[in-house]
Amino acid sequence: MARPEPGSDEALLGAVAAGDAGALTRLYERHAGALFGYLYRLAGDRMTAEEILQDTMLAVWRSAAAFEGRSKATTWLFGVARRQAHNRLRGRFGPQTSDVPLPDRPDRGPGPDELAIAAAGGTPVAAAIDRLPDHHRDVIALVFVAGLPLADVAEVLAIPVGTVKSRLHHARAAVAAALTVQEVSE
Repeated sequence: MARPEPGSDEALLGAVAAGDAGALTRLYERHAGALFGYLYRLAGDRMTAEEILQDTMLAVWRSAAAFEGRSKATTWLFGVARRQAHNRLRGRFGPQTSDVPLPDRPDRGPGPDELAIAAAGGTPVAAAIDRLPDHHRDVIALVFVAGLPLADVAEVLAIPVGTVKSRLHHARAAVAAALTVQEVSE
């Protein structure tokens, strides 16, 4: 692996691996907004997304030495975040193992993307996205909320770029169809 540019995300991950807490803080400051937006889309509520973000940064602290530079640091961070989210959410929505019923999913307050959609008068768009299957919502969140390029989305999800494009196409078509049914123009 080539020596990373000073101050780059890759260099910061190297510093985190060496135990530099300040480097972790800089990574957090750079990426917390995009990571939170993505995690909020996955979790459906602000508190859970914040907890998963903290779990993510703890996992980054513990596993930064595992970053080999085969991908961009941003892609690696989103992969860590995705794994943390799935670990946390799998238990929350999986089969119940006790006789105590789990509480219903918390009320979904508006997040940054929903607020932007609502400000544009497009709340039906958010509702249509919420009805998409998880694998389509994942792609939508990574592309439009996190702003990742398609190649990075493919790497985070461990799927081919063509599959990302296909899922994005189908998600857009489903949202457009839902809006047409509701007689809402795009």
